[in-house]
Amino acid sequence: MTGWKKEYDVIVAGSGAGGLAAAITAAHQGLSVLVVEKAERFGGTTARSGGWIWIPNNSQGKQAGIADSAEKARAYIEAESGNHFDADRTDAFLKYGPEMLDFFQSRTGVTFTIGTYFSDYHPYQPGGLEGGRSLNADPVDMSILGENARRLAPPLPEATFLGMMVGSNRELKHFFEATRSIKSFGYVAALLARYGYEKLRYGQARRLTNGSAMAARMAAAAFAKGVQIRTGTPLRDLVVENGRVTGVVIGTTGGDTETLRARRGVVLATGGYPFNMELRDKYYPHAPRGEGHFSPANPSNTGDALAASQKIGANIAEDLSQPAAWVPISLVPRKDGTLGTFPHFVDRGKPGVIAVLKNGRRFVNEANSYHDYGTALVANRDGNGTAESWLIVDHPTLRHYGLGHVKPAPIPLYPALRSGYLMRGKTLAELARNAGIDPQGLESTVAEFNRNARNGEDPEFGRGTTGYNRYLGDPDHKPNPCVKPIEHGPFYAIRIVVGDLGSFNGHKTDARARVLDTKGDFIPGLYAVGNDAASLFGGNYPAGGITLGPAMTFGYVAAHDLAIASAGN
Repeated sequence: MTGWKKEYDVIVAGSGAGGLAAAITAAHQGLSVLVVEKAERFGGTTARSGGWIWIPNNSQGKQAGIADSAEKARAYIEAESGNHFDADRTDAFLKYGPEMLDFFQSRTGVTFTIGTYFSDYHPYQPGGLEGGRSLNADPVDMSILGENARRLAPPLPEATFLGMMVGSNRELKHFFEATRSIKSFGYVAALLARYGYEKLRYGQARRLTNGSAMAARMAAAAFAKGVQIRTGTPLRDLVVENGRVTGVVIGTTGGDTETLRARRGVVLATGGYPFNMELRDKYYPHAPRGEGHFSPANPSNTGDALAASQKIGANIAEDLSQPAAWVPISLVPRKDGTLGTFPHFVDRGKPGVIAVLKNGRRFVNEANSYHDYGTALVANRDGNGTAESWLIVDHPTLRHYGLGHVKPAPIPLYPALRSGYLMRGKTLAELARNAGIDPQGLESTVAEFNRNARNGEDPEFGRGTTGYNRYLGDPDHKPNPCVKPIEHGPFYAIRIVVGDLGSFNGHKTDARARVLDTKGDFIPGLYAVGNDAASLFGGNYPAGGITLGPAMTFGYVAAHDLAIASAGN
């Protein structure tokens, strides 16, 4: 491809939310910017995500009457981070996050809608809220990208419905209620009609939602300001002159390398290391030799930035409470014989769903966050074997809500049963034998659960007792939106393993997103954002959007710092 230069003001490695936020902001400051992306398409893991950002004390929340403040959010982050609380980075995030959001909303066409009832994951903590801090990317037509639309990374296939993307904010609720609400039925019918029209005319869906919409909007904003995105271009090394990072060495077609100069500096935003087997083995306790772990993140995220920066003395945070953002995953057989990854975000909180280990016993409040579920599953793994569990439901629950990749009625169950993704038994004992669970343990667990569930109670784990639990539940189910007996066969199970949405233990950075060395000094000209930076929350996961929100914020911060830096100094 022609048109690439040898020298830019700023070079960004990675084209997810953090990298594109830095690129767009730098371009708005008058700087020339190149984004190098290892994958053949841009968007990174952002394009596969739910498209949520967590920005406390944001302007949309104020307009909606949310009683939030920087002080409340700071108390919540401190409670969530524990011994890893970083006051300087936290204060920078809380100061610049709302400013970043307003800039993107008003200047770039990258827009979001607040999740008024989308609770923080631990709202009982000091400063926690039951809604208003998480915002979801607005849908958009891919025509916004023009001829670059073909270069956008696709969504995770298993997260679509018949190939159609479904928004994870208010839209998803309509799909759950489509067979029980005239309004929801009409809403879903209109979306399906549009999808059918687009498939006939264009051969693919054109309407983008969630992370795909977010990546598309950000890329369009970048192109509009002259940012170049060079795909199929991995980061190989960093160039250092007189103690300052002044460029990058990139891989090119055919296996050659090329050196590019960055007059102001380099931003690392390559998405961490979820597909680096050596680092999985080192940091993931349940994945010896890097195996037994399955990630829906972008497969190009192999820790390239970490490898390059450590050669020049960058410091990596290795002592966080958890090394990654855990998520329960089911493995979906595909027609080509491979296995897709389905992240279980919303189904676990529905009434009539429980999770058990191989011994048939429950081990977690299933309606807690995906990260909390994953942390509990890692802690309860069977020795050094694969960390695995099973979601259990009865027939009415399955047909009402669906489960994992299995959709509610009237979508047929046969394909999932035939592939082995969904397991069935006329009785709980038969289901247990088919799934490889201890039959006596499962029967005993369900009997104990049902005794309390008939009254809407879960004394063992407290399902439905937090705002986030109730957000995932069914508000029409009384008295507890998250609790219902499991008693009407046949019974079903889906096997759940551990995956991640991205690694947490990235570069140690300061409040200006500058990478720190092993002595605690910043490395001039080098910045890290997103999963290439250490988790702001010390390895905890306090709310939906805590990866992309800080990624965009510190990309914004890094760009402003680069704008005031003198070239070559």
